[in-house]
Amino acid sequence: QVQLVESGGGLVQSGGSLRLSCAASGNIVRITNMGWYRQAPGKQRELVATITAGGNPNYADSVKARFIISRDNARNTIYLQMSSLKPEDTAVYYCNARGYARTTYHDPPQDFSSWGQGTQVTVSS
Repeated sequence: QVQLVESGGGLVQSGGSLRLSCAASGNIVRITNMGWYRQAPGKQRELVATITAGGNPNYADSVKARFIISRDNARNTIYLQMSSLKPEDTAVYYCNARGYARTTYHDPPQDFSSWGQGTQVTVSS
C-alpha cells in the first residue's frame, strides 16, 4: 500500500498565501501522476492541479496564475504554492498519487491510486 500524508493547510485572509505538501511512502516502484484535488461543503471533489513524473503541470482554470504545483521525485513529494487566495478557495484539499507499487518486496508491481486524508484550507474575506 502507498500512504500519502498532507500538511500545510490552515486559516488565511483573502489575498494571502499557503503552501501544501504531500509525501508518499510505501513499497513504491514508480509514481506517475500526482495531484491536488479539493472539495468544498456541498460540492463535488474537483481537480486543482496535477503534475507528471516529468514535471509537466496541469491546472484548473480557476487557479491558473495563482497556484503553482511542484514535485520532488527523490522524496516522492509534491507541493502546492497557493497565492492570492480567495474565499472560494476554501475547501478540504486532497492529495492523489498514481503509479506502481508492490504489496511486499517479493510481489510484482501493481498499479495503484491513493488518496491522502485531506487538509483544510479556509480563506476568510
